[in-house]
Amino acid sequence: MLDVMSQKTIALVTGANKGIGYEIAAGLGARGWSVGVGARDEQRREDAVAKLRAAGADAFGVPLDVTDGGSVTAAVQWIEERAGRLDVLVNNAGVAGGRPEEPTTIDLDTVRQLVETNVIGVIRVTNAMLPLLRRSAHPRIVNQSSHVGSLTLQTTPGVDLGGISGVYAPTKTYLNAVTIQYARELSGTNILINNACPGYVATDLNGFSGTQTPEQGAAIAIRLATLPDDGPTGRLFDATGVVPW
Repeated sequence: MLDVMSQKTIALVTGANKGIGYEIAAGLGARGWSVGVGARDEQRREDAVAKLRAAGADAFGVPLDVTDGGSVTAAVQWIEERAGRLDVLVNNAGVAGGRPEEPTTIDLDTVRQLVETNVIGVIRVTNAMLPLLRRSAHPRIVNQSSHVGSLTLQTTPGVDLGGISGVYAPTKTYLNAVTIQYARELSGTNILINNACPGYVATDLNGFSGTQTPEQGAAIAIRLATLPDDGPTGRLFDATGVVPW
């Protein structure tokens, strides 16, 4: 298996059993990559793998709960045994919480849940996968962010980013800040790390109220996952280009 895998680009997409994550996996699989579908729900994970394989992709399931250290460690071992390295990590898994999200009335358990998944989960998975990424000739890390995480856009008059978001938006701001620090620490290596803004995509995260399809939302993450060696790092991008922090 390792001999076969050495000839392919190996990617892991967290939260890839549905929505944007699934379409990212599908897009990378269509490029001939071997794609790990990271998801905690066994049935949804295996259904997604079966669907990807039926479309011709080299997909494999990775049991993964980003909030569980033991699960993440096991996922590293799974990829180690299957491929011996990791070329691309897409940290897509995330949760939105619920309404209301006004900071004066927000439930503190919701705050903890979203920070644990959207920020700590990304750090946990990234740090665990770094030894495998360092074995790659062209390692890439893509974090799924959002326009609502941009402090510049949030404070620009006339920019409509939806209602007040006392938890979800700040977790994406936190993620943006963490990504900058990763880029600083990893400068001088061949690891490129960037954040992606998929746009307002119709997924269960927003009750399918978005105006774009998951396939459209996946495009920017796919682009960042396939950057050339001289590509940017430590930046925030959407389909049109650089997004201000």
